[in-house]
Amino acid sequence: MAEVELKLDVGAAAAAALDRSALLAGEARQATLHSTYFDTPEHALATAGVSLRIRRAGRSRIQSIKVNRDDSAGLFARDELERKVVDDTPVLDDDTPVPALLGARADALSPLFTVRYVRRSWDLDRVDGMIELAIDRGEVIAGNRRAPFDEVELELKQGDPAALFALAREIAAQAPARLGVISKTERGYRMLAGEGGAVKAEPVALDQRMPAAASLRRIANNCVRQFRLNETILLERRDIEATHQARVALRRLRTAFRIYCKMLSDDHFDHFQREARWLIGELGEARDVHVLIERAEPGPLRDRLGEALGVAEDRVSAALASARARAFPLELAQWLATGSWASDTDFADLRDQLVKRFAAKALGRLRRRVKRYGRDLETIDAAERHKARKAAKKLRYAAEFFGPLFDSVQERRRCDRFIVALKRLQDELGALNDIAVTPMLLDKLGLTGEPGTSTLLGKSRHKRHLRAAADAYRDLIRAKRFWR
Repeated sequence: MAEVELKLDVGAAAAAALDRSALLAGEARQATLHSTYFDTPEHALATAGVSLRIRRAGRSRIQSIKVNRDDSAGLFARDELERKVVDDTPVLDDDTPVPALLGARADALSPLFTVRYVRRSWDLDRVDGMIELAIDRGEVIAGNRRAPFDEVELELKQGDPAALFALAREIAAQAPARLGVISKTERGYRMLAGEGGAVKAEPVALDQRMPAAASLRRIANNCVRQFRLNETILLERRDIEATHQARVALRRLRTAFRIYCKMLSDDHFDHFQREARWLIGELGEARDVHVLIERAEPGPLRDRLGEALGVAEDRVSAALASARARAFPLELAQWLATGSWASDTDFADLRDQLVKRFAAKALGRLRRRVKRYGRDLETIDAAERHKARKAAKKLRYAAEFFGPLFDSVQERRRCDRFIVALKRLQDELGALNDIAVTPMLLDKLGLTGEPGTSTLLGKSRHKRHLRAAADAYRDLIRAKRFWR
């Protein structure tokens, strides 16, 4: 049976406030749940997108096998097989996919981590659908490591997925809530892997048979997930790499919007572009100041830059704590899942074309922009080089989005070489851009002319980066395209 869920991350205070709210009328069902998750030592099930758990509630034990069908942020759509079991040993017969998936490795299955939590749940009979709302408060335990969590889970029993988002908005109006992008299962695996630092872009799971509209959802949700994972870190502590990766996620998202813009016909598209641009701006100064700190010698100048970084990080914290920032991923997830853009008949042909064909056209178009803007890099001015830099960045993101669609041995090799050449060009243009904007940033910080600033201006490195950028551009243009 397929289940459709929407998760919301809430703090302990918000979970308690929601529990007391008028939104949840009637008596709640309450259960203390203990779930044990099983996998092989090398995590073969997780790699295949499958989870296996036995959940204990009182004397009852239910084995559940879930197969993820979408790596989305927001809506979780999964196939689930459940059965009663007598103890904490998995039952793996031919009615489950595990034996066929693991073969002889099934003997290596063992418990990896547990999730213990108290669930309070209500059945909500709403005009737009039947929804089970659950407030889960507990912890993930792996060895001697523990991580608490408070989350709200909305499961659609009947109706349209839009009903989940409508309820989520009502919840967010009463208690701070953010879009949830990881399951309890993933919380456990991330703990096992020691994953607590900044999250780089993950591969996008695209299928050659999917239509372009579905690929947009997959790519955009991947970007939202990267942003939310890094945002979660930044809500807990200051982390300059998480700040950078949150910004990268938003830039990837804006690139995806530009690639697919011809099929995004409704009024919400411009709103999401503006919101992403706003957040990029709020995150940007912290990254820029940190670049200067890395180049500055120890002393008074570096100390003052450190103070400026603190101010910039205060700005990041204030922006992410705002209702505006909380609303953005949730609104975007709703639009991607249920927005009118997906049913506009004028753009049906664009949405329905196979993604591989769409990707080849997009990659060719973006490469032509890089070729045009990158000519004469050593003689054009900084503003023109900035255009080349932005074009190269968009092409790289697109190559990373769509590269896995071109999966022959030759295509994979060409794709790898193409992205390496793009990265080199992007790095050199990025260094030139840092040199170009440093005087403006120093002026904004009130540091122009201060002792030591001359070493930050990078004039001695300018010609070297120009030559390297021109070489990288020529290598990229000579690189064979991996798409047809």
